[in-house]
Amino acid sequence: MVKKREAFEFGDCSVKAGSQESVKLPAAKLYNDTPMELHVEVFHGSKPGPVLLVCAAIHGDELNGIEICRRLLSRINAKTLAGTLLVVPVVNVFGFIHQSRYLPDRRDLNRCFPGSPKGALASRLANLFSSQLVTRATHIIDLHTGAIHRENLPQIRCDTDSPVMLDMANAFGAPVIMSSKAREGSMRGYANELNVPCILYEAGEALRFSDLSIKSGLTGVMNVMRSLGMIKGKVRAKTSVNASRSYWVRSESDGLINVKLKLGERVSKGNILAHVVNPHGGESVALIAPTDGIIIGISNIPVTNEGEALFHIAQFAGDEIEVANDNLDDFLAEYA
Repeated sequence: MVKKREAFEFGDCSVKAGSQESVKLPAAKLYNDTPMELHVEVFHGSKPGPVLLVCAAIHGDELNGIEICRRLLSRINAKTLAGTLLVVPVVNVFGFIHQSRYLPDRRDLNRCFPGSPKGALASRLANLFSSQLVTRATHIIDLHTGAIHRENLPQIRCDTDSPVMLDMANAFGAPVIMSSKAREGSMRGYANELNVPCILYEAGEALRFSDLSIKSGLTGVMNVMRSLGMIKGKVRAKTSVNASRSYWVRSESDGLINVKLKLGERVSKGNILAHVVNPHGGESVALIAPTDGIIIGISNIPVTNEGEALFHIAQFAGDEIEVANDNLDDFLAEYA
């Protein structure tokens, strides 16, 4: 006789094998004494396996990940799931309410991990998320977008020196993988300290939905789940290309920006990326690509001051730019 899998104890709930529960963790209160809660969807599979945490909106104005999580919930059946899936669509509930990246005290939640139970609001929320979720996970996918007025090409950021993280990144299937060490105080950094592999998906722009970013993000999460043996099926993704480095091209003058090359386009050294023009006329200043690469991030606001970052360009070693460009063409053909 096969022994039935034990329940997953989480918060004040005991989630039976093969079932789903919505769990609300008390987070804090608003000024008017209204309680705020961290909503966690728990899918406890009928078979043993990894504990995957999928979370979004650590920055409260980054919305694409929330929609990815929402769509993911309807795709998972706990009865056929191997392992446990924890989904947190909105981590920074305070920022989400105010359509802000930050908490009410202007702190960046993703610089406050692992937090403290006796600290300020950001520290307390980070501590709740760390103690209740990060420490329970065996793998993590953290969903992000670019900042306000900045749009990112779908990409994975992780420590590519970790074979497990690199395998997760390749399975996800974003067109580009960025080798990136975690920042101090970030959730990803804390997870790595615990030896919990965590990859970060960046796609789209804050306060905007991008159908391409959402559809490819949902496919990516499910690809990772397939690669971990949590759900059935083959990983439906090409191996992504790891960028050797990236850099921002900054404005060399003040004025309006006339963009010549767009997000996702391949650039060659010497290409004109944009012209910066004076609103009162006169000569324009050309922004030149200093190397070959692919544009993976771009400013969407058509005004600039000298020194502002406008184009994020990824570089690739040797002939890998050809592979990256082909992958990107296939990616856009499927999702655009």
